[in-house]
Amino acid sequence: MTPILTALLCLGLSVGSRDSVQAGTLPKPTIWAEPGSVIPMETSVTLWCKGSLKAQKYVLYKDGYPETWEEQKPLEPKDKAKFPITDMTSVYAGRYHCYYESPTGWSEPSDQLELVVTGMHSKPSLSVLPSPIVPSGGNVTLQCGSWRGFNRFILMREVEGQPSWTRDSQRAPSGEFQALFPVGPVIPSLMWTFRCHGFYSNTPQVWSLPSDPLELLVSGVLGKPSLLTQQGPVVTSGQNLTLQCLSDVSYDRFALFKEGTSDLLQLHGRQTQAGFSGADFSLSPVKSSRGGQYTCYGGHNLSSQWSAPSDPLDILVTGQLSYTPSLRVHPGPTVAPGENVTLLCQSLSNVDTFLLSKDGAADASLRLRSKYRAGKYEAEFSMSPVTPAHGGTYRCYGSIKTSPYLLSYPSVPVEILVSGSFGHHGPPPTMSSPTAAPAQGPSWYLYVLIGASVAFILMLCLLILLLVRQQRRGKCRKSTGDADPEPKDRGLQDSSRPAAVAQEETLYAAVQDSWPEDGVKLDHWQNTQDEDPQVVTYAQVSHSVSSLKWVLATPLSSLSGGLQDSEDRQAEEDRWMDSQVGPVFSDHPGFPPPQHQPPLSLSPAAGYCI
Repeated sequence: MTPILTALLCLGLSVGSRDSVQAGTLPKPTIWAEPGSVIPMETSVTLWCKGSLKAQKYVLYKDGYPETWEEQKPLEPKDKAKFPITDMTSVYAGRYHCYYESPTGWSEPSDQLELVVTGMHSKPSLSVLPSPIVPSGGNVTLQCGSWRGFNRFILMREVEGQPSWTRDSQRAPSGEFQALFPVGPVIPSLMWTFRCHGFYSNTPQVWSLPSDPLELLVSGVLGKPSLLTQQGPVVTSGQNLTLQCLSDVSYDRFALFKEGTSDLLQLHGRQTQAGFSGADFSLSPVKSSRGGQYTCYGGHNLSSQWSAPSDPLDILVTGQLSYTPSLRVHPGPTVAPGENVTLLCQSLSNVDTFLLSKDGAADASLRLRSKYRAGKYEAEFSMSPVTPAHGGTYRCYGSIKTSPYLLSYPSVPVEILVSGSFGHHGPPPTMSSPTAAPAQGPSWYLYVLIGASVAFILMLCLLILLLVRQQRRGKCRKSTGDADPEPKDRGLQDSSRPAAVAQEETLYAAVQDSWPEDGVKLDHWQNTQDEDPQVVTYAQVSHSVSSLKWVLATPLSSLSGGLQDSEDRQAEEDRWMDSQVGPVFSDHPGFPPPQHQPPLSLSPAAGYCI
């Protein structure tokens, strides 16, 4: 064999061997990213390529670039290499694969790694239809939407190793771009929390910010809590409002859900001294968006199992419509138990539904569809039969069907008084309405307290009046008995003159009512009787003369009948009176002697008692 032939033969073998190595006869490496393949912008990420212990170098390729993206020496023990990215941007987003080279040649290429950067566009919204509260085994639809015109949306479940779902967007009649993702069946043993992103088809690795997380609650597994409010279901704008979710089950967390939304407000549970668990959800300050129907749920940490829903609670916001209805009560505001009462709510403005609320009632208001009569919209709320629990203050409101939880201004309040309702402790009444009746207000104990106070004050006043009158009567009896003892022959006079006695008693009563001051003076004179008997005699005669002068000033026609019948019998008594008066006036110089008056006798002469 010639030297030239030998050289050509060796060259051919060498070329053939190199071509075989470049074809990739070694096992392919593994590529991955830490902390993950979906990276927020301006954060760091590291790509790893792992091959053989005999690898001499590792090479990273990116789709769309013809040349090597990056080359790294292997790390001990030479079976892998890392490719760090310190500041993630859209430039690094794309598909990657890697190779390694050993003394025997090049490896096969690794599988592709898709590196995604997020936060390059505004976040979309994620909602659920019909509700985030799903019964065990149920199905729902998640809706991801945005106004930015994304071509595609991707839905991701926040569980390690779970796949994602990608859908093309559709333009809704509202102009928003949306994509629908069916989810189910939902089972309690798994966590069901989702986020979604939007992107454009020409940059599939450049995503928007993630949507807010959406958690599905698998309900009906545990006992339901109760939802309460201290402020009542009817509130005004700007008012403070707190909803309390309470349960006798020891729940770790609670969720508040408003019907028609996909929002779930969650709070950690607290334990009360009474053995209850609960959470307080503040909705302050109240605004129009707070109006709606609410339910709450209880659950445990690290579990998607939630309780059955609480009974719904309506929150109604007043003052959101410009009109004010009127409220009248028939037959009247004061009724007796067992009667029928009708509350009539009317408005000149267009009203779809009227609501009647009672102050202090914890339940929702009564609702009735309005009727158009004689140019007015109206509704009649009947109470039949009336019980003491119906007593209270009522107001009515109007609403429209497009916003049933936004109300007009309240009517002027009407108070219903049920006779004999003080101290009533019975159950709340029922009223004729499609909805539940308002509960009894908490003001009954105030009525009881007021009634007891008034009764006590009246009894005290009556007792004081009786004591004062008894004391005054005692003083009057004592002063009368000491000042003017009855003559021994009084009985003979009275028995012989019955008509005159009756006339004297009538005149004595008239004199007694006209001069209460004389009684006071006589009491004073009686106190001085022991000191000067003559002065006491003067006081007695002075009082008698004054009384006689007043009687003589009256028309004689009213007195003539009685006086003429007793004229003869009075002559002797007049002479006795003159004999008593004469010495008294004669002892007081300058005092004119008494003139003779028609015969008259008053009894008693010394004083009177009230």
